Amino acid sequence: GHSLRARCFSPHPCPPGSLLLAAHFYSLPRAAPLIPPAALGVLLLVLASLLAYAGIRRSLRNAALFPTLCLTISVFWCGYGVVLILGGEGVLNGAGDFRDAVVPGLVTFTVALLIIAVVGFLCRDVILAVFASTVSLASAHEVAMRYSAAFGSSAVACNYMVVCLAGSWFALGRILYFLTKEKIALPGTDLARKKTHEQTQPTSGSMNRFAVTGLVLNMLSASVFGCRLLGVTSKLFIGQVPWLWAAGIYQVGICILSYRAMDVLMATFFGFASILKFAGGYCLLYPLWQPEEPSFPMPFLVVFSVLFVVLALFLALKSPVDGLYLLVYVAYCIALACRPKGFFEGGPQGMDVAIFVASALMTLIHLYNVKASAKIPTGKDAVKALLARSNFLKLREGAELHAPYLGYSRYADAEVLAYACSVLASFALTMTGDPQAPLATVIIPWVVVAGGILKLLGGSVAFAWGKTLESSAFILYAVMWIIWGLTRYGGLYGTTRSFHAAVGIIAFMLFNGFIVFCSLFLNTAWFFYSLTFLLIAISFLLDTIHALPAGFDIAATLIFGLVSFYCFLSALFSSTFKGSCLPMGRPIVQLSGVGGGTTKCLHLPARKASSVKRIADILKNGGTCGIPTDTVYVLVAACNRPDAVEKAHQSKRQAQDRPMSLWISSLKQLEPAKHLFTPLLWDFMEAAWPSPISLVVPRGEWVDFLGMKDSAKYVGTPQSVAIRIPDCSVTTHLIDLVGPIVVTSANPTGEADTTHHNQVYAKLGDKVDAVLCDGPSPENIASTVVDCTKIDSGNIGFFRVGIVPKSQVKSILVFISAP
Repeated sequence: GHSLRARCFSPHPCPPGSLLLAAHFYSLPRAAPLIPPAALGVLLLVLASLLAYAGIRRSLRNAALFPTLCLTISVFWCGYGVVLILGGEGVLNGAGDFRDAVVPGLVTFTVALLIIAVVGFLCRDVILAVFASTVSLASAHEVAMRYSAAFGSSAVACNYMVVCLAGSWFALGRILYFLTKEKIALPGTDLARKKTHEQTQPTSGSMNRFAVTGLVLNMLSASVFGCRLLGVTSKLFIGQVPWLWAAGIYQVGICILSYRAMDVLMATFFGFASILKFAGGYCLLYPLWQPEEPSFPMPFLVVFSVLFVVLALFLALKSPVDGLYLLVYVAYCIALACRPKGFFEGGPQGMDVAIFVASALMTLIHLYNVKASAKIPTGKDAVKALLARSNFLKLREGAELHAPYLGYSRYADAEVLAYACSVLASFALTMTGDPQAPLATVIIPWVVVAGGILKLLGGSVAFAWGKTLESSAFILYAVMWIIWGLTRYGGLYGTTRSFHAAVGIIAFMLFNGFIVFCSLFLNTAWFFYSLTFLLIAISFLLDTIHALPAGFDIAATLIFGLVSFYCFLSALFSSTFKGSCLPMGRPIVQLSGVGGGTTKCLHLPARKASSVKRIADILKNGGTCGIPTDTVYVLVAACNRPDAVEKAHQSKRQAQDRPMSLWISSLKQLEPAKHLFTPLLWDFMEAAWPSPISLVVPRGEWVDFLGMKDSAKYVGTPQSVAIRIPDCSVTTHLIDLVGPIVVTSANPTGEADTTHHNQVYAKLGDKVDAVLCDGPSPENIASTVVDCTKIDSGNIGFFRVGIVPKSQVKSILVFISAP
């Protein structure tokens, strides 16, 4: 009921925004506008954020066109809102400035929304197609209005009023649908029927539904420079920066969402494209503080084109059309490298026109293939069939794409992008620049955005994969690149600040020294990766104290760049193909028991019922598993498999003072032996469970009912046994499937309790058959262990006070003992 209500009344910010714009354009001929431009800009920014939220939420429910429309209009209003704020604050005060600022965005969204409308009409999504087509017409009318006074603003306002009417019809339909309990559905508003229709469409695995929006963003940035080449706008200036940076920010978001869609290659491409957008915006801002145009570091752009080529080759293996599309960006980077003034030259702007056309075509193909049952062929199946014949290369697909390094993750691995960012940031440094005018060379975007912000993103996603050391290193290096880029190339440090910068760099070097030491136990490639970054840090330090030998920084960046490039290729191969074509190498120092679980041990997400069933099958067949509980992770075996009980005991090397305990899911499992327990003890167990309270009860004949046979000697002591019903639905469901289980803590005796599935891998990964992964434990404290051997005399003791305090346990005894 709650989810139905949420679907029926989910807010759609499109009609309110359209109403604001309609009011704005109706009042445009007046001397004083009805809504001040700056205020309208702020309101559009708020509505853009709401639209982005609505689009992402619907995308995660596997909707098709609606999220794309929401995200596209969200970018449109975000950029338009900032342009209006700039105009309202007097920044765009020249003749034709506002027109030159707003037209590139309007042209893009006229085309993009027209494509969405066409696909909507073809796929009979009429209401959505009306939304898209009217906003597209409004944008087209506004472009005409900016160039000719004969086109009045009323036409633009009329189109936005149609959007308001369509939105009102949709809202009315949803309200009627809910109030009449799904009996009345206005045409075009019956989402339940459309949802059923969409579910019957064949789906091609894990399709990246966010790629369409990323392609629209590529059109937006290309439009800014393409319009200048074609004479649509008269100049490049600060007014077009909002479009470029809005596209860049949204592109980073699309990169993250593409990782969620398990699409590593497109996510990496969108990360690369966002760097170009931020760099373009930076170049248009640069004339604010310097009269000359900025120059480009050519080595960086050559390396960037190489990375694009490699990515295009790998993407062509999965989708040849997408691979060909990336070659346009290869040509774009080469055009930028050939022109010292970069974005301001005609060659790169010509490539921008090509990118706009190619992106529009790719948007149509991707959007139609997401929605329609009959697909536009992209050559995907032909390449897959060709690779299927190969004995050397086998594509990873299906469940393998979703299998993370440790445990589970909602995201694909972002290491490819993180290594690529290291390559880009390091080669950007080979262009030292003019110390007197450090901003004259476009280095800040490459170092700060590529080496910093995107590497932070890679580190965060690597952490979600359980790659703790790698993610820590990525985050540390990202912080280093950001600080160094802003201070060195922002001209923020001079002689007075050199000492403080040197102290900071030394602190980073100490941290990196720890990472180098830890990487000895990881693999060879990571040892060299972290060690060569130490060379970069040394060059930073020498530069800060003005003692840098000639050529040392170039050599350091080349070495680090080449090592990073090898890691980039290795990560690409491992994410695309089965097996390791370019291995990262074995650990230089191998410790027994460390990392055993990364390859040998099965890991399954606890949130899936199929995972719990699979763990149950393993336990029934005599296996041992690590599982989450209401406290910490534990190692378990089935009671009716004596061999498994003995195996669990051997894998732990149990100390005599820490015997294994017994867990059940319900007292019904002990019902046949109820007569062997005293009434008070039985009532106490009934009142205390389920909970994180373990009760140590007298050992008796009831133990024989559990089928442990000779292995019973490993459970409890000769006088007593600890027994518990955990307060955890996953654990109790597992015991329902398997029967009573024996339990011990999932850590070597004497060590701290394990509070995350990654710790189970590290400590016992090569000794257990599987781990049920549920992330961090809900509690970091173990259960309370109560001595009930003398409960009939009215006394209980405590072997261990854990999460449940003594007073609470005693109050249970008082309650059941009361007459």
